[in-house]
Amino acid sequence: MKRRLVIGVTGASGSIYAERFIAESLNHFDRIYLVMTDSGCKVVEHELSDNNSEFSLIRAMRGDLTGDQKKIIRLLRNDDLFAPIASGSSAPTDMVIAPCSMGTLARISQGISSNLLERVADVALKEKVRFIMVPRETPLSTLHLENMLKLSQYGVTMVPPMPGFYQNPKTLDDAINFVVGKILEALGVDH
Repeated sequence: MKRRLVIGVTGASGSIYAERFIAESLNHFDRIYLVMTDSGCKVVEHELSDNNSEFSLIRAMRGDLTGDQKKIIRLLRNDDLFAPIASGSSAPTDMVIAPCSMGTLARISQGISSNLLERVADVALKEKVRFIMVPRETPLSTLHLENMLKLSQYGVTMVPPMPGFYQNPKTLDDAINFVVGKILEALGVDH
């Protein structure tokens, strides 16, 4: 079965998780649909640079993809409610929102679909697609926790970006890669 992944990037801090996750996902998925909120684009521009790594989220936002990236990644506008992934008949096999703002998480938990990312999340929930959220906020309010619990009860896996230290990370990259590894594991992907 071909795996089709939707990756949502919202305005929460933590764009590096999305960039690293997408770079690793290129090796494991047949198609990646990238949907970024307006705030997500602004945070990416603020937090990341166009580095020399093989995959750059800044370059992807400009449509500057190379070789296999062009074959695998489709950047979709968040206001394109006619995108194929907005329909249950074209549901992805997997969905990840990383980082996920509490506003996006709250709207999805209430079934609000005012843009493509929220609509695809609604489709993922009704089609029981493997769905991972990487909520990025601290401290968490009771309302945040209630929304996460509600979505968890609907089958969404919450993977807060909390690095582990038992592997003795030596660099920030080690801590970031730990979280990305947890997202991949939640998707059943060997890494």
